[in-house]
Amino acid sequence: MSVNNAAEVFTGKKFVFLGATLCCLLWGSAYPAIKSGYEIFQIAGDDIPSKIIFAGYRFMLAGLFLLVFAALTGKPLFNFQCRQYGQMALLGLLQTTLQYTFFYIGLAYTTGVKGSIMNATGVFFSVLLAHFVYQNDRTNANKLIGCLIGFIGVMVVNLNEDMMNFTFVWQGDGFVILAAFVLSATTLYGKHLSQSIDPGVMTGYQLFFGGVLLTLSGILTGGSLSFHGGASVAILGYLAVLSSVAFALWSLLLKYNRVSMVAPFNFLIPVSGVVLSAVFLNENIFEWKNVVALVLVCIGIGWVNKTRGVRVINTRQA
Repeated sequence: MSVNNAAEVFTGKKFVFLGATLCCLLWGSAYPAIKSGYEIFQIAGDDIPSKIIFAGYRFMLAGLFLLVFAALTGKPLFNFQCRQYGQMALLGLLQTTLQYTFFYIGLAYTTGVKGSIMNATGVFFSVLLAHFVYQNDRTNANKLIGCLIGFIGVMVVNLNEDMMNFTFVWQGDGFVILAAFVLSATTLYGKHLSQSIDPGVMTGYQLFFGGVLLTLSGILTGGSLSFHGGASVAILGYLAVLSSVAFALWSLLLKYNRVSMVAPFNFLIPVSGVVLSAVFLNENIFEWKNVVALVLVCIGIGWVNKTRGVRVINTRQA
């Protein structure tokens, strides 16, 4: 497939909608899956090093899946310059190791429902950062209104029952927000790298490098991970597959489209995360604040997407 033909396919509205929606549904399902994984692997709530190893195994496997798939489809894996290997390793260090260290710790100190909505702040970070990085992706009134409405939704979900106090746990909610910011910033870096490196190969290397670093850091800080039957293999395998598919597809979408066109779909993550957390973790989805927050988040999607979408046919333009 030529560059122009690929751009026409991957910038098509239907492909962007279906691809981005699938990514967000997969990421949303990670919230209850991670919580279930802690129970299956018998990882205590305060055992952060073992949770980091759990994350490391997941991303090492995800990276290997993508690299094996790339090799089977004839894509070169070893003809990069040393500088490019270094760039992919740096991406793995930041996007996988650092981001998921914040994410896993944060999720341990908040609920799946609340964490999934807090993570939606990454949309706002992406839209605002793209304004300063890309001349053809400036923030406008609709984007700002959408971000404001979405942030109000994030604030609402943190209000306690008596509506008088703001409940915010730094080690939980704060770390989830930090993870969202790191992901947004490194997404822009990954978009830059994908212009010269195949998105699937790039994602495979960064997930593998980042997973190795996570595993080593968990081991060095005293963590351990023991498998307990087929359920532990299944949950780890599912998390690895969803990571490989979602990250590779997301990188492909960002390669050919503007950040502000793709990023707003991340608002779907808290929607699927809330629903799946409620189903699998027996958390309460019907609290009024959760319903209001989700409505506001969805309105935010609409406002951000009011901006006129322009296809990026020349991949070097961005």
